[in-house]
Amino acid sequence: MTPPKHIVSAAAIVLNNQNEILLIKGPRRGWEMPGGQVEEGESLKNAAIRETKEESGIDIEITKFCGIYQNINDSICNTLFLGIPIGGELTTSSESLEVGFFPIKEALEMVTWKNFRQRIEYCLNDNLQPFCIEF
Repeated sequence: MTPPKHIVSAAAIVLNNQNEILLIKGPRRGWEMPGGQVEEGESLKNAAIRETKEESGIDIEITKFCGIYQNINDSICNTLFLGIPIGGELTTSSESLEVGFFPIKEALEMVTWKNFRQRIEYCLNDNLQPFCIEF
């Protein structure tokens, strides 16, 4: 029997002092929150910090664990955190065509890939946390 193969990822909803959300525009999914796969030997929190830096140029501090979205069919667990910027400069990368901070309402309209908008909304709503969403 083949052992199961799972992907674990970590993403951050980063809010600045103006209550704007950090978004990256990826080549495949359009506008989304920064995040990606957790590397071997890396914590979930550190993965969210690293991915945010790699994709946006922004250094962040994690302020809260929000919850998990589990894609059962594709064996993907996406952990979600809230964070604040603590340094760095907005920069694109091979994983981001554009980056920026956007007002919450505008940002939610920009995010159109699958349930990513819902993920942000759940992270911004303390009453829904911690969450474990299976789909």
